[in-house]
Amino acid sequence: MQSVNRRTCLQVGALSAFGVSLPTLLRAESEQAQKPAGNQRLKSVILVYLGGGLSHHDSFDLKPEAPEEIRGKYKPIDSNLTGLQVGELLPMMAQTMDKVCLVRSGAHNNDHHETATNWVMSGRFGSAFGDWPAMGAVAAQQLGFTGSVPPYVAVPRNPSFTWELGKSAFLGGRFESFKAGDPNEQNYRVRDISPGEPLSDARAARRSNLLKSVDGLATKVQGNDQIATYDEFHQRAANMILSSTAREAFAIEKEGDKVRDRYGRNTFGQSCLLARRLIESGVRFVTVNFGGWDHHAKIWEGLEKKLPEFDRGFSALVDDTTSRGLLNETLIVCMGEFGRTPKINKDNGRDHWAPAASMLFAGGGVKVGRVIGATDKHGAYVTNRPIAPADVSYTVLSHLGIDPRRHIHTPDGRPVEILDSGELIRDLFA
Repeated sequence: MQSVNRRTCLQVGALSAFGVSLPTLLRAESEQAQKPAGNQRLKSVILVYLGGGLSHHDSFDLKPEAPEEIRGKYKPIDSNLTGLQVGELLPMMAQTMDKVCLVRSGAHNNDHHETATNWVMSGRFGSAFGDWPAMGAVAAQQLGFTGSVPPYVAVPRNPSFTWELGKSAFLGGRFESFKAGDPNEQNYRVRDISPGEPLSDARAARRSNLLKSVDGLATKVQGNDQIATYDEFHQRAANMILSSTAREAFAIEKEGDKVRDRYGRNTFGQSCLLARRLIESGVRFVTVNFGGWDHHAKIWEGLEKKLPEFDRGFSALVDDTTSRGLLNETLIVCMGEFGRTPKINKDNGRDHWAPAASMLFAGGGVKVGRVIGATDKHGAYVTNRPIAPADVSYTVLSHLGIDPRRHIHTPDGRPVEILDSGELIRDLFA
């Protein structure tokens, strides 16, 4: 590894702007170096998370024959699959349905945002406080760290309501997601990846003295051997920051205008584009967080902004990864924490509804161009092939080469299964 001197580390600056430091990530890499990755089938996963709950009635599971208070405002339009229709605000997705597998039978029994989000992100039911690590954190912990990019990235950040969810829970900060920020911002930069502003000699000296003081105190408490290891990880973190691979992965400005326009010049579109760049650079798990689907009131106003952005960004992601040959080694999953109520409420909105939701899958060996599962005539309950949160997590982890029944350990050393239920969604691959 190329040497980086103390001053270079100082010029890089603080390394924890997004809640997880690169030295922490690198320490985890060292701990994982001797762990076998297992029979890995996929290199990466992109999870597009629609926080708040996409209305399946107005997108991928329309009920045009239902009463007006159920079918809603939007008309179905034909897709490029015979007999399959989607909502009229999804014209680009209508021409992309041959590249995805539509699941209309996502189902569970919890309609609270925080609890349901933790459940679908981890595959294990717990409290609203995020008891179980998200799939991305498990992937980072089980597969280890390679190269000079973080293994688990959230764009722009983890899903959140009252607090952040989709986190590493008891696995600890070593396996937390790296928060990429909003790639649609003007002059977008990732602070932990881009070198910091040059320091004057006086500022560098002050920072050096501060570090020496901290190191001296830590030496008394921890011992020289641990401090030496600490310094090594900071040195390697500086190398990561200065590496061309890491800088290139996040350099979304290098994409041409035509590509950026195709994805959409908004946070979601550019987040999908950044996700594609990240998996090309070796990131194992990317969560694209697209919240704002909690339309209890004025749902048409909300959907007329959200659905076109989703339509453009997600269809571009599927088309682009397909044309670049990335989908053989990449699984794309799109879901929220639940669906929305069949009946439109008094505020012209739809409320939380856990018994039915639509999801999309592509890549990773998924047989595309078809529909799995179904709901009743009002889109209220699953009538065929219910798929639980644990089934989704089981499938994602299995196809990353991770045994979902493998044991991980809590901080007190207690072994627990990654998943305590669930099975492979074999229909996706049959």
